[in-house]
Amino acid sequence: MAKLVYALNQSLDGYVDHMAFAPEPALFGHFIDDVRSLAGSLYGRRMYEVMRYWDDDKAEWGDEERAYAAAWRSQPKWVVSRSLTSVGPNAKLITGDLATEISRLKTQVDGVIEVAGPELAQGLTDLGLVDEYRMYLHPFVVGSGKRYFAGPRPPLRLTASDRIGENVIRLTYVPA
Repeated sequence: MAKLVYALNQSLDGYVDHMAFAPEPALFGHFIDDVRSLAGSLYGRRMYEVMRYWDDDKAEWGDEERAYAAAWRSQPKWVVSRSLTSVGPNAKLITGDLATEISRLKTQVDGVIEVAGPELAQGLTDLGLVDEYRMYLHPFVVGSGKRYFAGPRPPLRLTASDRIGENVIRLTYVPA
């Protein structure tokens, strides 16, 4: 059975803005290994569109970017959307009832499925389907944007904290 893990970078004030801060080399290396270890990724439409950046090689990329792109392309992706009519390579569109579709997915897949996108994560949290939360805290104060948590949720219990590189702390929580 799959474990749904909501993992995302966030600022100290709780915002998730991929344009406000980029991962330092140690964290980027961590993300390459993380993506390689996943059974797949579950995206909302907006986050999936951001991640489609990795579909095509860019001339300016170094070895690390190519390694991340290769890992990302090789894994299955599921995209929850009511507006998209198609998705890219190695991806499946989920348009039906969220609780039914994701519960079925969890029973069909072994390993970790990483959830990306605050609104999707909130919907899955409301359904009791998120098994773990990983917050990668960056030393930035953004001041506005989308929050890591799109709404209230029941209490969490801290299970781990790790320093990754010089400036990022990963906090791992499970529902209490």
